[in-house]
Amino acid sequence: MAKQNKAYKFRLYPTEEQAHLIRKTFGCIRFVYNKMLAERKELYL
Repeated sequence: MAKQNKAYKFRLYPTEEQAHLIRKTFGCIRFVYNKMLAERKELYL
């Protein structure tokens, strides 16, 4: 018997303040990810 997966799609309509906070949060996440990636690359060499 095959397993069946379900998926749900959601659309968000944030306020301008919420959108600003989301952009700020993802900017921080991107910075940390890139910093850690650079560190891992440095250790690999």
